[in-house]
Amino acid sequence: MRRSSRRPGTGATLHPLTDTLRVMDLGLEGRVALVTGASQGIGFGIARELAREGARVAVSSRTREKIEAAAGEIGARPYAHDTLDLDAAPELLENVERDLGPIDILVTNTGGPAGGDPLEFSRDQWEAAHRELVVAPIEMIERVAPGMRERSFGRIVSVSSSAAREPIPTLMLSNSHRPGLLGAFKTLARKLAGDGITLNTILPGRIATDRIAHLHGSIEEAEKVARDEIPAGRLGTAEEIAAAAAFLCSERASYITGVALLVDGGLTRSI
Repeated sequence: MRRSSRRPGTGATLHPLTDTLRVMDLGLEGRVALVTGASQGIGFGIARELAREGARVAVSSRTREKIEAAAGEIGARPYAHDTLDLDAAPELLENVERDLGPIDILVTNTGGPAGGDPLEFSRDQWEAAHRELVVAPIEMIERVAPGMRERSFGRIVSVSSSAAREPIPTLMLSNSHRPGLLGAFKTLARKLAGDGITLNTILPGRIATDRIAHLHGSIEEAEKVARDEIPAGRLGTAEEIAAAAAFLCSERASYITGVALLVDGGLTRSI
């Protein structure tokens, strides 16, 4: 039994007989994890949670200063990388493996294009969205999967959006492309399950990040709307997304694959 000083609500529970804190061992100690888009928000929250669980974490984003600052906060290894630059993916993966070792866990996190008139996106915008939301994650998966197969262990998690399940009126490009990656993950999950590799997707709803604050004008306005529209009566937190991601990355989640998990406070109506 592992004991921890972490407070209840952070993964620890009181044992009914001893009143000591018991923590679920996720089996992440020493595992090498790469989290993309991790300089802030959901990506940063996931990277921090994996680091807390003992993983050796690499984080990337396109701005060097931001990713170095984020990595410094959680003891991760920073890498400047733009997911739209597909040709740079091999170098990123090679650098992570050179510095930390073979990648056991890959978390692909992309914020997705902003809104706009659904009939006024240019061809370049459509192609860039497809490259960012579909091709870029697959490019990385194709390169890490062989090593995971050799070691009979791999956890791949995509951070998507509830828009992949239920379209959001202002997110035409996400509505169109994110479901395609769900289909690819379902296909790969079946192919790789026998090799000890799982592929799962997290579908966040409205999460209290800078992005949603920007969309609503302020985080206070976003919270006000959430009280009226979300069954849970509030925005979600990056920590709540991170908790779900950490479990899907764990040894304990070995029989969960091909799943798209909504973390949205009950907002999504579809089955």
